[in-house]
Amino acid sequence: MTRISALTIAAGRADHLANVVRGLTEQRLCPDELVIGLMQDAPYDDLPDAPFEIRQVPVPDGAPALAGARNAAAHAATGDVLVFLDVDCIPHPELIADYAASVTAAPGVHMGEVMYLPQGATDGATENGIDWVRFDRLAERHPDRGKPPRWGRATCDDYRCFWSLNFAMSAADWRASGGFDERYRGYGGEDTDFGRTVAEQGQPIWWLKGAKVYHQHHAHCMPPIHHLRSVIRNADLFAEKWGHRTMEHWLYGFELMGLIEKRPEGIVVLREPGEEDFALCRQQTAPYATTRRVLDILQGIDPRTVDNRCRTREVHAAQSRLTDVAAE
Repeated sequence: MTRISALTIAAGRADHLANVVRGLTEQRLCPDELVIGLMQDAPYDDLPDAPFEIRQVPVPDGAPALAGARNAAAHAATGDVLVFLDVDCIPHPELIADYAASVTAAPGVHMGEVMYLPQGATDGATENGIDWVRFDRLAERHPDRGKPPRWGRATCDDYRCFWSLNFAMSAADWRASGGFDERYRGYGGEDTDFGRTVAEQGQPIWWLKGAKVYHQHHAHCMPPIHHLRSVIRNADLFAEKWGHRTMEHWLYGFELMGLIEKRPEGIVVLREPGEEDFALCRQQTAPYATTRRVLDILQGIDPRTVDNRCRTREVHAAQSRLTDVAAE
């Protein structure tokens, strides 16, 4: 029989993690274990009861190493199928079964659906905070993320779409990938690097219909100005490895805000973000944060009045100046 490991990484967010456990206990096909990459000193001591083993694996170097935390959890896992979930994602009752069916049928990286819950969606939903009917009614799809196929599995042709929020792969394919590059520290870049790595290896990346999670609301900024320096550092690390920078939409937003400037020696930080910058980038009324909204505001563009295809080409052309490292 196929053994299945669910994996997450966590620091703080005890309520979010508890809902992950509750979601896994309501699976039609339960995982054999949940492995938590522990990015804090003390283990979680009040997790809900579950019909599967829960193991907490301390992560060397602590919270800054997201890549290392995922690697540590995967290394400790005993499953034939590895299901990676971020700590803010409540798994739909069919998630484990959907992933088990897809991963055992095809090689590579399998990415399920992500739906975003508004603030308060889990408050008093039921005795344990889980209400699938309510979640389906309230949740929204992120407009800047790829859509799932109408059914089954479809190829994702752009490695930049890989996202570690909700994905699965066989343990054998995971080992072949080499895992996440632990040189990425802080926030940003490690997902795109992993997507590029598996694509270069010839491993397919798939969009799935199903394998759904509900993203729990938490305040966030896009572009992530609270991680300005680690984004720049990791973008430069990506360039050293692959010949061009990544996270171009975030860098472009930083440039428009006057936070950075591209010079012959590379990207230079002009100033640290202030409260006005945070007010602009902070998640507003939607259940998700989006960089596109901020770019449109900074450029005085009403998205309802422009041709989206032309707008996309213009933004990509402007971003390319920041991702190109050939002249530096």
